[in-house]
Amino acid sequence: MESTAGTLHQLFERNFLEYTSYVIRERAIPAIDDGLKPVQRRILQTLFNMEDGRFHKVANVVGGTMKLHPHGDQSIFAALVNLSNKGYLITQQGNFGNIYTGDSASAARYIECRLSPLAKEVLFNKDLTEFVESYDGRMMEPVTLPAKIPLLLLQGAEGIAVGMATKIMPHNFCELLKAQKQILRGEEFTLYPDFLQKGFVDVSNYDDGNGRIRCRARIEEHNEKTILIKEIPYTTTTQSLTDSIEKAAKAGKIKIVSINDFTAEEVEIEIKLARGVYAKDTVKALYAFTDCEVSIVPNLTLINGSTPETTTVSKVIEHNTLKLKNDLLRGLEIDLGRLEDKLHARLLEQIFIEERIYKRIEEETSLNAVIQTVETGLAAFVAELVRSVTREDIERLLEIRIKRISRYDINKQAKEIRTIRKEIKGIKTSMKDMVGYTISFLDDVLEKYGPAHPRQTEIKSFSELVIRKVALSNLVVGYNRKSGFLGHSIKVEDEKADQSVTCSEYDRLILIQNNGLYKVIPVAEKLFIGHDLQWFGIVKRDMIFNIIYKDGEANVAYVKRFTTPKFILDKEYRLFAEHKRSKILLMSFGEQKFGRVNLMPSSRARTNSLDIIFDEYLIKGASARGKRISNRVVRRVVSAAGPRLQQKKKNLQLPGFAQQEDTGEPEDS
Repeated sequence: MESTAGTLHQLFERNFLEYTSYVIRERAIPAIDDGLKPVQRRILQTLFNMEDGRFHKVANVVGGTMKLHPHGDQSIFAALVNLSNKGYLITQQGNFGNIYTGDSASAARYIECRLSPLAKEVLFNKDLTEFVESYDGRMMEPVTLPAKIPLLLLQGAEGIAVGMATKIMPHNFCELLKAQKQILRGEEFTLYPDFLQKGFVDVSNYDDGNGRIRCRARIEEHNEKTILIKEIPYTTTTQSLTDSIEKAAKAGKIKIVSINDFTAEEVEIEIKLARGVYAKDTVKALYAFTDCEVSIVPNLTLINGSTPETTTVSKVIEHNTLKLKNDLLRGLEIDLGRLEDKLHARLLEQIFIEERIYKRIEEETSLNAVIQTVETGLAAFVAELVRSVTREDIERLLEIRIKRISRYDINKQAKEIRTIRKEIKGIKTSMKDMVGYTISFLDDVLEKYGPAHPRQTEIKSFSELVIRKVALSNLVVGYNRKSGFLGHSIKVEDEKADQSVTCSEYDRLILIQNNGLYKVIPVAEKLFIGHDLQWFGIVKRDMIFNIIYKDGEANVAYVKRFTTPKFILDKEYRLFAEHKRSKILLMSFGEQKFGRVNLMPSSRARTNSLDIIFDEYLIKGASARGKRISNRVVRRVVSAAGPRLQQKKKNLQLPGFAQQEDTGEPEDS
């Protein structure tokens, strides 16, 4: 039994690894050389095999591709539509769907396609393509296509394999080819994504093909009550966008009256706003709460040779540029070889006819003798030939018909030879400067196809939206002192005892108890916090707290000021030391706040009350002890009017009079 279990385990492990490798290399992840997944490569090769200048029914293309691709017609059809909608390699005729609305294409039997002029020019070269047998051995398919443009970065790619995934952003056609020219010249270059959906992109955190980008819709304020969305973010459609807006409206995050999608050739979504809501504020909320802004995490994973790897845009474009230069060099070498063969044949023909070598074989009776006679006749002209004469060359000369010899045109032959020599010279010149030749090739492609592919997406830096700032304050959080509950489902019954505050669901509330305990909590529907709440409100940065409290242990009062403290959500903190008689006597907020402290009467004191001007005390931390008000016992603390205190201070001309100690003198009348 153990042996059987071990065998099954090994079988499962081997088969799973083979399946994993197959899915990664043969289905989901594109190759670095031509930027294509296998199904895309097979579709393009099938279109090339079918190419006759006319459109082909997509159903026929799918059927032809099935001879190379073993995964069914629907996967091929979906891949063909997706590849076609990228707008570079396949020319469409019919309804191929809409990348803006997300509408699907018509059935394969109704729509037609063919290779684009760009694809025919830069994708195919039989001499540079390695072919292997298809899955059933009946046809030959390319391992990779000799692409002369960086297709992987141009079109982008997305796929999920076993244990890995890829998400490669598309880039601009012109910018990619210009970057290749900069690489050839040894110059610095920078590349950023570009999307057919247009919109805005923030590349602040883009890391050369990885990192993170943020995409936004282009939103226009038609007037105060109407908003128009004219461009959408990458990965979204107008349908998904309107769904997210309606969802946000139902959740109360934005207030709209209606939303209408008028998209056809261009995106146009109209949003009508509710009464009391204005476009300027709603635009920020749309970016915060809907798919009008999306965050994308690119992942540049590809197949390099036969191995998956994660790399960068710079390395991919450098690899493609080096490959382009090598492919162009190989192409020149092949063309040079063919021209030299052609020149050799023309020179042999010229010598054979013009020097009348063909006359010498008239008396010969055997083939060997004929061949020997021709070889002897050509020996005197070997220096004029491209290479040495072979038996195949002589046999080719012997196949020339008498009719052709009789019509031989010496001038025409000489002109053809001069033309071939000129072409050979041009190729050899190009081979000496492959950098210049490659740049010239890129310039030609840019001039021919560049104007049709301008940048679509505007690069722009977005400020980080603080959701709490743009959220609608649509919740009223109440505190019922009698029940001790707080939340947006709690109704205020006694306006004198109870408290309430209007906020959004994203706000944070700070709760301060009479005994100096405080904590920060999220907005809740209903939460028991006790009957001893001194105050609660929305957490605001740099808010100033003015507090007078009683230290129960020493039975003296202190005054302290602090700004909004740092906190961990739901963690309890203290404003002063815990004691059963310690408590807050007075609390106020901001500047120009005042208080009056009534002390226990003393026959020796000039006054039994002190006026507190909070602005005269330093702002310190929330945990600071504060400054003692008086050595005497505080009877009562109340809020006081500012102007009266300021006037009194001016009349007395005593700086810091709020901190004066008792002198025992009678109080002035």
